[in-house]
Amino acid sequence: MEIPLLFEDNHLLVVEKPVNIPVQEDDSRDRDMLSILKEDLKIRYQKPGNVYLGLVHRLDRPVGGVMVFAKTSKAASRLSDVLRRREMDRTYLAVVRGIPEKKKGLLEHYLYKDTKKNKVHTVSANHAQAKKAVLEYEVISSSEQLSLLSVRLHTGRSHQIRVQLSASGWPLYGDQKYGQHVNQPGQQIALWAHALEFPHPTTKEPVEIHSQPPNEYPWNLF
Repeated sequence: MEIPLLFEDNHLLVVEKPVNIPVQEDDSRDRDMLSILKEDLKIRYQKPGNVYLGLVHRLDRPVGGVMVFAKTSKAASRLSDVLRRREMDRTYLAVVRGIPEKKKGLLEHYLYKDTKKNKVHTVSANHAQAKKAVLEYEVISSSEQLSLLSVRLHTGRSHQIRVQLSASGWPLYGDQKYGQHVNQPGQQIALWAHALEFPHPTTKEPVEIHSQPPNEYPWNLF
């Protein structure tokens, strides 16, 4: 499987994740990003034995876009610190159903993940397992009762964008889990990891990588 390479050096591998591929092996046993990329590195650099590739962050299986992996354990550790200190800017593009009244805003919710059902719910702040989720959004354009949003994460909770936007009354186009009341089975979720910005793990120079969503409906409305 061809995975578009966006940037690579001795420490980093930045790629464009295709939609509907798991990031790492799961119960489906389908081909996953980590295995594919390790195999590719092994072949390209003719490496004997196991190839190291560190998973720094995740994207939900149906979501595509830019992802960074660490080629050394030192880079993995430093990038994990960058994430923890919230020094990695992650921007997404999302097509939602509806037109938000406010053109930009900050959304704050408390989320609880039901791990058995792999579903996240909004809960009150005093829920025993509640985790605070914060994102900011800006409406870029609207058409046919759909809106294109730019979304910047402040926290990295599971299914965060999907749950928070749905809870605000703007479920994602194609989201079968958090927008099944307005989406048709088989529609592809319109959420794309658009940009990553972070300090390089060794040089500290700023790294900024972008990835554009596919030229197909509903993206091509905008």
